[in-house]
Amino acid sequence: MDRLAEQAITAIEKLPTVEFYGQVTKILGLLVEIAGVSDRLTVGSVVHLCPRDDRRIPCEVIGFREKQALLMPFGTLEGVGLGCKAVIQAQEPVVYPCENWLGRVLNGLGEPIDGKGFLPQGSIAVPLRNRPPVAHARQRLGPQLDLGVRAVNSFLPLRQGQRMGIFSGSGVGKSVLLSMMARYTDADVSVIGLVGERGREVQEFLDDDLGPEGLARSVVIVATGDEPALMRRQAAYLTLSAAEYFRDQGKQVLCLIDSVTRFAMAQREIGLSAGEPPTSKGYPPTTFGELARLLERAGAGPAGQGFITGLFSVLVEGDDYNEPISDAARGILDGHIVMDRRIADRGRYPAIDILKSISRSMPAVFSDWQNGVVRKAKQVITVYEDMAELIRLGAYRRGTDPAVDEAIRLYPQLETFLAQNKDESATIEEGFQRLADILNLK
Repeated sequence: MDRLAEQAITAIEKLPTVEFYGQVTKILGLLVEIAGVSDRLTVGSVVHLCPRDDRRIPCEVIGFREKQALLMPFGTLEGVGLGCKAVIQAQEPVVYPCENWLGRVLNGLGEPIDGKGFLPQGSIAVPLRNRPPVAHARQRLGPQLDLGVRAVNSFLPLRQGQRMGIFSGSGVGKSVLLSMMARYTDADVSVIGLVGERGREVQEFLDDDLGPEGLARSVVIVATGDEPALMRRQAAYLTLSAAEYFRDQGKQVLCLIDSVTRFAMAQREIGLSAGEPPTSKGYPPTTFGELARLLERAGAGPAGQGFITGLFSVLVEGDDYNEPISDAARGILDGHIVMDRRIADRGRYPAIDILKSISRSMPAVFSDWQNGVVRKAKQVITVYEDMAELIRLGAYRRGTDPAVDEAIRLYPQLETFLAQNKDESATIEEGFQRLADILNLK
């Protein structure tokens, strides 16, 4: 009862003492214009529309036109008409995360959608559109984070505070790979943002991929593809805000967003509605700025705080790895994991193309022996891939080149090493020992 009373007092203290409101003057699609309060609003302000059925529809100010504020809603506009009251939210958009958020599933507004009842609120306000830490105040990257996936731990190490992109087309297995990392990581907390996901897949992800053990130490924020663009973008912001809260408590946080491409698509919808000119592939200029601001919020915190290690999936449109969002994300992140449809088609999961992927923490994170093991394994894979066509056609004669003979002998074992069932985990040490045994290195 004491905790409930404390939370009730906190909620009452947050209520505004004065209320300002304007009225709706125009509605065009999902774009709403209001008049009477433009001088009290800024871009990003929250306004609540009040239709006749006593509901409140939250909206965000996305721009101004001829002294009118332009709004987009977080929900549908049923019941909203001309002259409808528009109430200004007094404080900037913030959330109040706490330890009790672990194991919960929320929507983009921070409301519980898992049927588990009331969601406790903390006492520390975290802005939804927080600024990244100042560059010179950040810590250096920490030690390697064990993700439980052999291919990643051995060939694409992820250090605490590093940000990595997972690039693939649809249906290649990036969501399953993300769930394996969330379940098997040795990070203290996982914060997972499902942005623009198919509604059918959310429960499957929670039950089958993440599992009860993974969910117990995770916060999951969901905005499905049928929700408004603002809600999808808000889910990404909330994911980083929750991660920042746990980082400030000194915890090691694994932050996953699936996918930043759908975040960029939501920002494209918002920008075009506000009248921005379309540029590359229809994306307005603000899309790339918002993408950089979002991803820069992850990483190492100031001294004395924890780390946000980021894994962000990038949905590659048409399997074109040079399309605008993929190209921009590669330039922002500290490495990329490339998943290849051809590898998935031959039945090897996770379908990671080791030769096209890179982690910018190498080789510093590994010992000399580990770097030697990785170097030898990549040489074997490269030699085999270069000669694969001739080998399949039977045009290569054994004994012609010792390096090719070695690659033919070792390649099937390396393929088995890179394959991993989603219910299987492997530590960094186990992975390197197995890889060394395959290559006969000590």
